[in-house]
Amino acid sequence: MLDVRRLRLLRELARRGTIAAVAEALSFSPSAVSQQLGVLEREAGLPLLERTGRRVRLTPAGQNLVTHAEAVLERLEQADADLAEARGGLAGALRIGAFPTASRAIVPAALVALARRHPGLEPMVCETDPAAVAHALRAGDLDVALVHAYDLVPAEREPGLTTEPLYGEAMYLAEPAAGTPGAPGTPRPAGTPAGAPTADQAAVLRAHAGSPWITATPGTLCHAMTVRACQAAGFTPRVRHQVDEFATVLALVAAGQGVAVVPQLGVTGPADPSVRLTRLVMQRRTELAFRSGAGAHPAVAAFGAALHAAVPPDLAGSRAEA
Repeated sequence: MLDVRRLRLLRELARRGTIAAVAEALSFSPSAVSQQLGVLEREAGLPLLERTGRRVRLTPAGQNLVTHAEAVLERLEQADADLAEARGGLAGALRIGAFPTASRAIVPAALVALARRHPGLEPMVCETDPAAVAHALRAGDLDVALVHAYDLVPAEREPGLTTEPLYGEAMYLAEPAAGTPGAPGTPRPAGTPAGAPTADQAAVLRAHAGSPWITATPGTLCHAMTVRACQAAGFTPRVRHQVDEFATVLALVAAGQGVAVVPQLGVTGPADPSVRLTRLVMQRRTELAFRSGAGAHPAVAAFGAALHAAVPPDLAGSRAEA
């Protein structure tokens, strides 16, 4: 009989590529991971791995077994959801991953509603970049998470995970207002957060081909979004500052330190006359992610319902679509 815990290790190896990465993600020693995978091979009765230096590659039999492992793990999630439903009354920890703007604008109201309806549930929020969510969910470090994708950086389908749409956001070019040191020499009309998207996004971005840019840190979806948007407009941005917090990004723009692309939830609050915003055509879409089979779990479902109810009215009209 195949051991589910070893199947999980094989599944993680298929995603991460090295035994060291699996060991780090699941808090095992590399030797323990190797030993357990060796036992799984003996249980299977044929080779599942091919070792080439420090990396390992799954054999066709190993890849086939991972497919079965995904189905087995999904059924276990469904079983856990059924048991939770049968127990009645939500209690215990719910580990939630969220990115900063959602943590500020959406999650608090959802947690208030959740506490009213399910006082025994203990939500635990961990700020997590969407790029790291898939591994955290599969490893069991998170139960549910908010993730986002941009038009120019579509989310890849992650085996073993399911997503449901929450909302969509407009995107804006933020630049120093006329008269601010570092502002472009030729003023042009600027949009506002309530305005219609500019007709020619590429032209708006290309006007800043020679400007310094402020982006998120490399490896994040936000960084990839800015770089790809500029490349689609025909140039590669000259990055001066790398900052993840949008409030800080806008402060740098106001100081004439560069231009940036920011999402709608990143420009909430009083308007800064030193910054002008031009609405772009592209959007950021936010979804709720969880392990496949866990969508029916009462705690996951309750948090999802609370999130949907907490979406601000100006975002509710542009719900993300799968």
